[in-house]
Amino acid sequence: MTATPVPAMLDRAGLSVAAPLAGFIEERVLPGLGIEPGGWWQGVAAIYDAFAPQNRALLGVRDALQAQIDARYQAGGAVDEAFLREIGYLVPEPAPFTIGTENVDAEVATMAGPQLVVPILNARFLLNAANARWGSLYDAFYGTDALPGMAVPGGYDPVRGRQVVAAAKAFLDEAVPLAAGSWVDLHDAEPVLRDPAQLVGRKGASWLFVNHGLHIKVVVDRDHPIGREDRAGIADVILESALTTICDLEDSVAAVDADDKVAAYANWLGLMKGDLSDTFEKGGKSVTRRLNPDRVYDDGLTLPGRSLLFVRNVGHLMTTPAIRLADGSDAPEGILDAIVTSTIALYDLRGLGTFRNSRAGSVYIVKPKMHGPTECSFTNALFDAVEDLLGLTRHTIKVGVMDEERRTSANLAACIEAVKDRIVFINTGFLDRTGDEMHTAMRAGPMIPKAEMKSSDWIKAYEDRNVRIGLAAGLSGKAQIGKGMWAAPDRMADMMAQKIGHPMAGANTAWVPSPTAATLHAMHYHKVDVFARQRKIAREAIPGLAPLLTVPVAVGRNWTPEEVRAELDNNAQGILGYVVRWIDQGVGCSKVPDIHDIGLMEDRATLRISSQHIANWLLHGVATTEDVDGAFARMAAKVDAQNAGDPLYRSMSGHPESLAWQAARALVFEGIAQPNGYTEPLLHAYRLRAKAV
Repeated sequence: MTATPVPAMLDRAGLSVAAPLAGFIEERVLPGLGIEPGGWWQGVAAIYDAFAPQNRALLGVRDALQAQIDARYQAGGAVDEAFLREIGYLVPEPAPFTIGTENVDAEVATMAGPQLVVPILNARFLLNAANARWGSLYDAFYGTDALPGMAVPGGYDPVRGRQVVAAAKAFLDEAVPLAAGSWVDLHDAEPVLRDPAQLVGRKGASWLFVNHGLHIKVVVDRDHPIGREDRAGIADVILESALTTICDLEDSVAAVDADDKVAAYANWLGLMKGDLSDTFEKGGKSVTRRLNPDRVYDDGLTLPGRSLLFVRNVGHLMTTPAIRLADGSDAPEGILDAIVTSTIALYDLRGLGTFRNSRAGSVYIVKPKMHGPTECSFTNALFDAVEDLLGLTRHTIKVGVMDEERRTSANLAACIEAVKDRIVFINTGFLDRTGDEMHTAMRAGPMIPKAEMKSSDWIKAYEDRNVRIGLAAGLSGKAQIGKGMWAAPDRMADMMAQKIGHPMAGANTAWVPSPTAATLHAMHYHKVDVFARQRKIAREAIPGLAPLLTVPVAVGRNWTPEEVRAELDNNAQGILGYVVRWIDQGVGCSKVPDIHDIGLMEDRATLRISSQHIANWLLHGVATTEDVDGAFARMAAKVDAQNAGDPLYRSMSGHPESLAWQAARALVFEGIAQPNGYTEPLLHAYRLRAKAV
């Protein structure tokens, strides 16, 4: 393997900038915007001068608070609400307020539906997600377990086809009921609806309906193989599915150097200009995928053909070698993301691309992993500075706050207030929140098993408080209140049974793992009028802090050796299965077989939980070093077997020189020392070593 060359560093306004990044900015981004590079780099340097020291100081506050909490636990004191207020971990509740966000697209403010999160380094996935605004219900039913049974392989299965058609028409009976009878009985006739206002457009013989703000296209085509067999000529039912998509620079990608960052920014540029494409082999043929155009109906009605795109920037913790500051240190990565993704978004704001993303004239940035309101205020000031650099009206850049750290969820109202004029999104990131819970209370005692976390007191309080605090701040009709990911893309029947809980909870969006899942989850928003639910829930009291602060320690538990072994094996298998792809292949998110060979979407948040859990059990003597090493050895062999068909895979079992193996062990044995239990510092270090081999 050839070593990756270290890029040359170029001086730009006192910053040392990696040549690939400087070239990308100066040759591909700025010319099309008419921006002079020298002035732009001067502005970037000024932002770093102002904000890099603040960034470092905020990380220092995190460490200082954690040190005080650790010391309190070690001294046997109570880490209760009074103590957390005393040290400044908890801040006073703000006086009642209402967010002032303006110029928000309907997909975010007034519509309710699924949201995709997609790694920005994969152009094919990006295009699939952006085009998942519309999806075939027939296809979603036919190819998944959302309906009982499965299609017989080897061509079209007519029995499965009839089952699909029946289920789709049952859906229409609920979402778009006829004045009399069922859609099953419709025969060569115009449908007469119980509510005629639901018919909002036509395309030839096809009908366009609306329910709870979401569109449904019933495709009538008697020349189609399916339509030919249908009494009403219905060939498909197309649902408006993924209203919004988050293009992710953070948890789902492995971007560790300038080349990686340029590849990520280039894909965002392609989306904003509308010219992103990807060519790949499918079914023995070469296929090129591009962004879908808008959908135009016979009366001139035009609907967006693509999901509204957010971009998730990196949080405050990480730095990037793509830029070095005057003191020689790597620059905070999140500051670079804010500047570059917003600059690229000018192509959309100025209407320079093939399509429009935001028709309201906003840039949507999700900012993850912020700890408390001061860090939210920092982001708000940073976005002010970026707007000034680009000559944008104040609050053009919107922010989504990931409610995924304990200090943020416990101070959520104050966090929202800190960004009240640009906030468009809060989301319960319960996976990272669980990892932060474990790390914060690392010295409180041994944690309950991972599977028991979902039924713990703090989780329920977290989910309930998130919605109610968001509603009290006036997010309904102006911003998204979101819920977390369904992690099992092959288990759609279970998703359909469980994920209706998200709109019922008052969330107007929730994450799904695939375009197919988005189409199926969209059905839930036809069943539930989310905004009616929000009006009802808004009258309920916000739960107190006490349940949220209940630490999930195991009181008086003695586990058998078999129970310890099972928990360690489960955690070690998840760590190894994910890390080996991250380190060796640079895959930041993928469907990874779990210990039971069920494919689960894994990212750094799940990794943080598993590694912190083992570290906690080691600290408190539930497991020994030998126990953990035994689990890693057993699970390395299992993960090797699960990846036997991957020609790029490098075995870990019996290969102590494997950097992936070393990284996985480091995440556990050095886990307590990692800042807030985050996995990124170690992953980045080992990935850089792997790229240099």
